[in-house]
Amino acid sequence: MVAEHVPTASIAAAPIVVASNRGPVSYRRDADGSLVAGRGGGGLVSGLSSIEREAGAVWVCAALGEGDREAARAAGRRLDPRDTGGHRVRMLDIPPGTFAAAYNGIANSVLWFVHHMLYQTPLEPVFDKAFREQWAAYEAYNAAFAEAVAEEAAEGAAVLVQDYHLALVPGLLRARRPDLRIGHFSHTPWAPPDYFRMLPDDVAGQLLRGVLGGDRAAFLTTRWAEAFAGCCADVLGAEVVRDGEGRATEVRFEGRATRLGVHGLGADGDFLRERAHRADVEERMAALRAQIGADRRAIVRVDRTELSKNIVRGLHAYRRLLEEHPQWRGRVVHIAFAYPSRQDLAVYRDYTAEVERVAREINSAFGTEGWEPVALHVKDDFARSLAAYRLADVALVNPIRDGMNLVAKEVPVVSDHGCALVLSREAGAAAELGDEAILVNPYDVEATARALHVALLMDPGERAERTKRLAAAATALPPARWFTDQLRAL
Repeated sequence: MVAEHVPTASIAAAPIVVASNRGPVSYRRDADGSLVAGRGGGGLVSGLSSIEREAGAVWVCAALGEGDREAARAAGRRLDPRDTGGHRVRMLDIPPGTFAAAYNGIANSVLWFVHHMLYQTPLEPVFDKAFREQWAAYEAYNAAFAEAVAEEAAEGAAVLVQDYHLALVPGLLRARRPDLRIGHFSHTPWAPPDYFRMLPDDVAGQLLRGVLGGDRAAFLTTRWAEAFAGCCADVLGAEVVRDGEGRATEVRFEGRATRLGVHGLGADGDFLRERAHRADVEERMAALRAQIGADRRAIVRVDRTELSKNIVRGLHAYRRLLEEHPQWRGRVVHIAFAYPSRQDLAVYRDYTAEVERVAREINSAFGTEGWEPVALHVKDDFARSLAAYRLADVALVNPIRDGMNLVAKEVPVVSDHGCALVLSREAGAAAELGDEAILVNPYDVEATARALHVALLMDPGERAERTKRLAAAATALPPARWFTDQLRAL
């Protein structure tokens, strides 16, 4: 169902506005031609869905597909709350060409690559005429958000702008509505100055000025906040204020001060524990256990086929485990959930194909009639992911770089018997979980193979105790508190 148009004059201004590319709802055409609403995907949606419906908050997001655009046009200004889980949502119908250039051309193919340091620099990036055209679309996309937020926000409202897609919005919004309290939160890493300066000078400066338009710039870890402060000093010549322990607390530039904050988004323990024991999860656990075998160990990974997740090197490390420690052959299965991501970009399609190729190669080289070394699943299934969390003996989380990585936090929360965590030191989660995890250099396949061996040999009692401590750290800042802490800081 889609809401009818509501006259603008009858809509109350909001004391809280959240702006993010993806919203809490997505629409598709059903077989009978009607628009059907479903929950939006992604970790950001999970975190922001904790907003209290009674708070009068409005969530501004973009239409991501044709179903969304039809719903946005039919709604006029705000979607029907029956579609949105009770949230007040304004979905922006940005022209498809502008959205594609901003989202795929700049956000996902430039900013994501810069912050995750993914470029093969002998060949890329190339900032040419096509890039400039896409950058103009990114500016227009950010301006559309700034305009919508300015219309929705009450006098003195708190505005929380989310992520690299909307880095220009705080500055644009400040120019339109200087009365607002504006915060920006980065869910990705932030590139160090030397890498960030790969961007054209004017673009690098524009991005930093955009974020500095806010009263506050917040990050998942101190490491990313420090990188941002370093970029501001290096690119803009801004002043960085530090506390008595040397941590960056504020950036001063052009007569304004932007405070820096760190909020390490945690797992929603209560929800995960309840959800992980529903009937559909139990069914999938039985199916996975049958696939693995009753007496075999399970090394589990759950990821999107995102370039930064490092799935291919993880598979190579598992292969080295089987080569170097043949005693594990027939005794362990690598359950690899690699859910396709951003398949409209060729580099992601190629990466997904490489994941599948390497998994097939391992199974061909080592598999026997009664044992398939890699159980690769590419169809997204949340219940099956939770089932794998519960039965995992070892969790492999080895991203090249990651703002946080909630999988690393979710597995210990729902583990049935304790799970050893092999974790990349380049994941933001390593700052909180590193004492109880086995940390690895994500590029070092040999060291990762050794870590898997150590994890498999870990005493069950030690594994269970580590898991308890990991779960406590993982749930220290659940989504609802993560959100309200940012509001209070504004």
